[in-house]
Amino acid sequence: MAASNIMPVLLAGGNGSRLWPLSRTLFPKQFIRLTGDSTMLQQTLGRTVGLSSLPPAVVCNEEHRFIVAEQARQADIDLEMVMLEPFGRNTAPAVAMVAMQQKEKGCDPVLLVLPSDHLIGDSERFTELVKIGEGVAEQGKLVTFGVVPTGPETGFGYIEAGQNLNENASAFNVARFVEKPDTERAQQFVDSGNFYWNSGMFMFRASTYLNELKKARPDIYEACEQAVSNLTQDNDFVRVPADIFERCPDESIDYAVMEKTTHAAVVPFDAGWNDLGSWSAMWDVEEKDDNGNVAIGDVVVRDCNNSYVRADSRLVATIGMDDVVVVETKDAVLVVNKNLVQSVKQVVADIKNKQRTEHHAHVKVYRPWGDYECIDEGHRFQVKRITVKPGEKLSLQMHYHRAEHWIVVKGTALVECNGKEQLLTENQSTFIPIGATHRLTNPGRLPLELVEVQSGGYVGEDDIVRFEDTYGRS
Repeated sequence: MAASNIMPVLLAGGNGSRLWPLSRTLFPKQFIRLTGDSTMLQQTLGRTVGLSSLPPAVVCNEEHRFIVAEQARQADIDLEMVMLEPFGRNTAPAVAMVAMQQKEKGCDPVLLVLPSDHLIGDSERFTELVKIGEGVAEQGKLVTFGVVPTGPETGFGYIEAGQNLNENASAFNVARFVEKPDTERAQQFVDSGNFYWNSGMFMFRASTYLNELKKARPDIYEACEQAVSNLTQDNDFVRVPADIFERCPDESIDYAVMEKTTHAAVVPFDAGWNDLGSWSAMWDVEEKDDNGNVAIGDVVVRDCNNSYVRADSRLVATIGMDDVVVVETKDAVLVVNKNLVQSVKQVVADIKNKQRTEHHAHVKVYRPWGDYECIDEGHRFQVKRITVKPGEKLSLQMHYHRAEHWIVVKGTALVECNGKEQLLTENQSTFIPIGATHRLTNPGRLPLELVEVQSGGYVGEDDIVRFEDTYGRS
């Protein structure tokens, strides 16, 4: 496929709560290696290579900006921009702001809108279908890619195809969109051969989308227009102003535009699509043993059938279990019947309502400078394992309620404490008193690993005052 005027727009704002405990608010499924050797975001970015002369844009939550930037860097893919939403307002505003930002630059590309957490099994077929979608979008249509159904799935909305748009029946006008049906109605749709699953992937000229949005939802259009007029550049990121964006309605592209426009078209999509929206979907796509079991990690399975067992940090053994999902992480274990995995989202809500933290973050927390992992905690103390990437530094900061002991395990640490600097190497340590202004830097070419022992009346992450920060955090 020859490069063309397509701009991929990756939507990376979801939380992926149905894949808890692997997916968390601070590190959702699009940033995880669920299948293969790369993350879902990286796989989606990789599919855009060669489609266009234009680099992709990514829209994500502000909290995930450094994860997006780092994963794009690891994949060696340049981005047009990373647009940061202060909070989610669904897909219609996200895409509108990218389209408006391009309009301000005097550009009018064909936008290829892709969720960043979908699995596509056949990349070559994906490219072919994008080419078909581009041709239809060039005719002034708003294209949605409708997945050819493999069964009466009740978890998806459906699209009914209308009149052919070309001779080889590779695109159709949309007759109607249908909400998620019950099993009997879904079977009728599949049997008709004229219905497709709504994939959430779209393709349209930026100006076409904006014109239709302005007609259908002028309130969303106006709110996005005001937000784009007040965008700010923050290093490699484009920030959306929170005070303006909070007034924007929360609406999907489907409801805001596609179900209201008379220019909707559907391209049947048969490239091995899966939205990986549940643990049963993960079971569907993974390689299985002779008894239909998927075993990932340090797992022993005995006398089990059609089950999904995943171990993240320790040995997990299952005996005599059929049709179950078992997922182990360092701080949580999920055991659920494979037919009830849609209820995982309610369990996550229960955890949140109990003011626990396991829905929000993993034991290992990623930061722009590296990561940290809590390895022990108790009354008035906490122990962390900290890794700082080469050349990176933490903010210049202080704590009101805790002191810290740092022991270097690997690499070299440059420590600043109350204006004085010292260089520490392996097996050396230092003490940071309560109230001391301090900073940790890795001046070397290898990762810095250290153990931090915090002690004091309060060891929460919010006991921090930043004075300077390379990454623009307050």
